[in-house]
Amino acid sequence: MIIVCSPSSIVSIAHPTQGIADTIKGGFQNLLLDISKFCAPGELEATGLLEKAGNHSFRHSISETPQELLPVIKPLLSQYKKSGLRTPAAYAPYLQRDTKRTDLTPLLYRLTQESLRVCGQAGCGTIIVRPLFSGIDREDQWKENREYYLSLLPLARENNVRILLENQCQDVNGHLIRGICSDPHEAASWVDWLNAEAGEQRFGFCVDVGNCNICGQNIREFVRKLGGRVKAIILRDGDGQKETSLLPFTCTAGNGQPRTDWLGLIRGLREIHFDGQLILDFGDTAAAFSPLLRPWLMRLAKATADYFKWQIGIEDTLKKYSSIVLFGAGNMCRNYMKCYGEKYPPLFTCDNDSRIWGTNFCGLEVKPPDSLKTLPEDCAIFICNIYYREIERQLRDMGIKNNIEFFNDEYMPSFYFDRLERR
Repeated sequence: MIIVCSPSSIVSIAHPTQGIADTIKGGFQNLLLDISKFCAPGELEATGLLEKAGNHSFRHSISETPQELLPVIKPLLSQYKKSGLRTPAAYAPYLQRDTKRTDLTPLLYRLTQESLRVCGQAGCGTIIVRPLFSGIDREDQWKENREYYLSLLPLARENNVRILLENQCQDVNGHLIRGICSDPHEAASWVDWLNAEAGEQRFGFCVDVGNCNICGQNIREFVRKLGGRVKAIILRDGDGQKETSLLPFTCTAGNGQPRTDWLGLIRGLREIHFDGQLILDFGDTAAAFSPLLRPWLMRLAKATADYFKWQIGIEDTLKKYSSIVLFGAGNMCRNYMKCYGEKYPPLFTCDNDSRIWGTNFCGLEVKPPDSLKTLPEDCAIFICNIYYREIERQLRDMGIKNNIEFFNDEYMPSFYFDRLERR
């Protein structure tokens, strides 16, 4: 599983140096190559991209000359490479959801083909290509898109790129509703047919969490039904109504309740053993922050992405160690034993409460913290208590050198409500 940062509102195409530096200092190593930013805003008009940079304008006319896409992008790619940033994934140009124009499809074909060539030069192994929709009747959507994606197959092979379809919203008189590939059964059948026709796993799927949220979908079920076809996840928060890209966990419905079902997403990704790309898109949050605060925002964003990676791959963390012990003899320890105790049995558990030392909890002997001093070096300690940092500091102050990991039961396969009460 790798973390990829979207450069939206962070890296300016005209003056990328500061944004690149902020990205690196924030801890990111991978950037999404958003090729759509090099094309005209809105509907790929021939006027090209217009980006404000101080008192100057930065203009490309890629929509007029798709073949010049690579030369225009190369300077930015060179800066990325010089700074040590990688671009494992790209985003192809696309039409805005509310467009009514029907004459832009041939241009989109050419831009996407050139984007595949850019990916080959940039070392991008993945490109997200939105399905065609403008001017296409519902009954013709599969036919038109089948031809579209198959036309990209030769270049995808030549440049060793996997093409990912993406779930879409549809704009109907200003209201966003479910669009193409928003039905997971349909999306799965499209990917399977294309791979069968290609004779290889050349196609996959990218789940845009923001679109699932807008469409009011059960994200866990959406992910589960797509299964191993899911190769990338776009993590972005929003209010479930408008098209926004906010940092996860920052949009709430009041009373601390999130607008996005992050719990369902993490559970679903665990169930399909997701090991693809986590693409973090928080462009609207970054745009709202002063550039002076952006370095701190980038660190928070990286910590947020790391949190998702840790939660989704909790079993990968457990697998790293030949033996483990737990710290804590309460609800979290019990939940661990119910979900992972049989597959990854701890040697014992510890607790600071001297009243329960020597007792048995969920099949584990409860020992005092001092017992951790005699652990073998390759044994890890998993803290099963919400006071993670406090307990970690306690153990380090005791001279414990073993690896210390945190265990969190917020996103278990199921949640156990029969909470323990200790008097």
